[in-house]
Amino acid sequence: MDVAHQDMPLAEMRSYRPELPAPADLDRFWSATLAEARAHDLGATFRPVDSGLTVIDTYDVTYAGFGGSPVRAWLHVPAGSRGPLPAVVEYVGYGGGRGLAHERILWAAAGYAHFVMDTRGQGSSWRVGDTADPDATGAPSHPGFMTQGILDPATYYYRRVYVDAVRGIEAARAHPAVDPARMAVTGASQGGGISLAVAGLVDDLVAAAPDVPFLCDFPRATTLVDSDPYAEIARYLRAHRDHVEQAATTLSYFDAAILGGRATAPALFSVGLMDQTCPPSTVYAAFNLYGGSAEIREYPFNDHEGGEGFHDVVKLRWLDERLRT
Repeated sequence: MDVAHQDMPLAEMRSYRPELPAPADLDRFWSATLAEARAHDLGATFRPVDSGLTVIDTYDVTYAGFGGSPVRAWLHVPAGSRGPLPAVVEYVGYGGGRGLAHERILWAAAGYAHFVMDTRGQGSSWRVGDTADPDATGAPSHPGFMTQGILDPATYYYRRVYVDAVRGIEAARAHPAVDPARMAVTGASQGGGISLAVAGLVDDLVAAAPDVPFLCDFPRATTLVDSDPYAEIARYLRAHRDHVEQAATTLSYFDAAILGGRATAPALFSVGLMDQTCPPSTVYAAFNLYGGSAEIREYPFNDHEGGEGFHDVVKLRWLDERLRT
């Protein structure tokens, strides 16, 4: 489907505020979920590794995520730097992992502590990962991650991922090179959606910078596009016709547009107006419902790649104003 022509007109998108009712027990659900996770010792370890880069020091990080299972990450800091440094925690797009030690270093090169979280179970599509998902349920699901455990919020895949992401903030803060009071989250696509969810679950972040965020406005996204990953849900429900309402209820606990409405940190969004993976209207839903102050950069002729390097420049300047003061 050509979203550039099928999505709503730009003027309507800019004011689009869908009614996405939050579950009545949303806050209680997430409070209990995070309390359960924190019953496990975080146990963050930082092992120095030789990435081959002489101007950046890198640590191979392991910490306890959902269910106490180990999550991997990289922590990059400018070589020889004296902390504490402001930190940028980055989450990765759908199907990818943390990659090799030298692959994602932009924020460390800019002088920040840069924490890159692996995504459990992913990392076999376009960048390698090292974190298993031992808590995955064996219930029927469509290939991919979008429908794993979708019949119950307690078993849904993104419950584990969002917990890992919040615990990643805590792991980054455990390193002496990191200033726990100056932390931002960022990521593109799935990483953008995770950033929004974390901004709504962690109340003392300084900034959030979600790019072309996925996992937003599920009701519209899953009925507007026929491309993956959203189409995984549609194909599952095509077979399981009796699960439509149950799946919708589960997804409402994880909709980043809903969770982002609980955020207070300033945010910088980006959107590709020809995005055929994450429809631009769904990005605007998250932007317009965001709980803190927010601004957005539009890339009129770009698909899901969004602003890429051009937007990195915008983010570097925007984060510099917020993290270095």
